[in-house]
Amino acid sequence: MNYYDEIKDILIKSEIYDRVKDYYKDRHKVKVYFEIGRLLNEAGKEYGKNIIKQYANKLMIEVGKKYNERTLRRIRQFYETFNNLKWSTLWTKLSWSHYREVLLLKDINEIKYYLDSCERNNLTVRELQSKIKSNEYNRLSDETKKKLIERKITNVSDLVPNPIYIKTKEINNNLSEYALKEIILNNLDDFLSNLGNGFSYIGNEYKIKIGDRYNYIDLLLFNYIYNCFIVIELKVTELKKEHIGQIQTYMNYIDKNLKSVYQDKTIGIIITRRDNKYLIEYCSDKRIISREYRLL
Repeated sequence: MNYYDEIKDILIKSEIYDRVKDYYKDRHKVKVYFEIGRLLNEAGKEYGKNIIKQYANKLMIEVGKKYNERTLRRIRQFYETFNNLKWSTLWTKLSWSHYREVLLLKDINEIKYYLDSCERNNLTVRELQSKIKSNEYNRLSDETKKKLIERKITNVSDLVPNPIYIKTKEINNNLSEYALKEIILNNLDDFLSNLGNGFSYIGNEYKIKIGDRYNYIDLLLFNYIYNCFIVIELKVTELKKEHIGQIQTYMNYIDKNLKSVYQDKTIGIIITRRDNKYLIEYCSDKRIISREYRLL
């Protein structure tokens, strides 16, 4: 079989397609490069791995300079990474640019996590780069990773990474809770993105009346994927047991006065300077989680 001629023919047709079908051309590359990767893989088995260098030298002259050795090796890696999946199960809504970013990773489960996130949330390549750079997958718990691998049902608490990264120009470890909240509000989109998927903002210092006294929830969010309210309390100290009691009171208020019968129960997230896993372990309300914050 003449692998080179077949590869050359496919690439030439792809170049013509790219010039005509501008909108879909990057996604079209995914299918083309998967097939090219298969041919390169088979050619390597028959003629040795050095065949890629020979093909690249010819393709750069006869098709285009972009088909250098590095590109061909990346295309072969793409096929080798995903060749055990049926084509219909691949993330065909994503572009080659998305795949090129995740191929730098070694863990197939981490790759799948980011590609799932891209397709589910329509992430741009730049947004994908940001998630990978923040090491989002490795900030998930081992239990959550196991759920993802086994395709088990996850809840909103599972997918909130730990620690939570909060971007700020001035890193000050002696912040007040008010100052921390202001930093978050000044870069709210980034904060919501770092929490995970599906979070939307409702309000800060959200006023509620319990008995004769007014109380104020630091941040009130809603998650449209899991259809529930999220109460967030900010603490610039180590997590304490009174923090758990406080947020539980707020969650119960939202469930009684704001939640509809069609929505799930409210989740509470305590964002704290330093976690106390023992307190959370013995907390009877599993809707409450704590996460440390890191200023970047």
